[in-house]
Amino acid sequence: MIEVADLKKSYGEGESRFQVLKGVSLSIRDGEFVVILGASGSGKSTLLNVVSGLESPDSGSISYDGKDITAFSDSELTKFRKTTVGFIFQQYYLLPDLNVEKNVRMGADLAGNGEYLPIIEAVGLGGKLHKYPGELSGGEQQRVSVARALAKKPKVLFLDEPTGALDEETGRSVLDYICRLQESYGFTIVMVTHNQNIAEMADKVIRVNSGRISDVYSNTSRKTAYEIGW
Repeated sequence: MIEVADLKKSYGEGESRFQVLKGVSLSIRDGEFVVILGASGSGKSTLLNVVSGLESPDSGSISYDGKDITAFSDSELTKFRKTTVGFIFQQYYLLPDLNVEKNVRMGADLAGNGEYLPIIEAVGLGGKLHKYPGELSGGEQQRVSVARALAKKPKVLFLDEPTGALDEETGRSVLDYICRLQESYGFTIVMVTHNQNIAEMADKVIRVNSGRISDVYSNTSRKTAYEIGW
């Protein structure tokens, strides 16, 4: 369970200081698929970065199973990011001089996980272990980043516009892989997007506007990646 209370975050100093998050509170259950929805500049990516421990808030609390990560030391926060959370971004951030297996193994090594090959199989890249990023399509590269994140065996997977650079067919395929992997491994998903259609795949949708939560609702039935509009 993730519990966020009165989260505030600003950037800049003095007269140029700009408050991005203005007292955000929310809760996320274990194994839930949550979409944070909002327009560009609404604060949704900042919210993801802060809740995941990538950035520190100005004030407020972020608790994972009752432990407030805002009170963690730098070393404790580093360990938390290694063992608890995984990240997938719009950019793939693959190392071009490492093949598929070695890129994924980087994530696995952080968790001491020697059983990462089945994850590569699960994302449909078992036949391309020795291919390099430059030899892969955009969708395949994103699937490598999915496998690398999951090779850490995270409890929570954070995604920031993971299909933003993909065409429709490839985007649907990547989302489908992510959802099927969630069913197999049971991790929590927190995904930031501006795409209302993708929100139809979630258990819970948190709508953000101007640094505040404007609405929270649950979907009575989740759609698959191939049932939503695009």
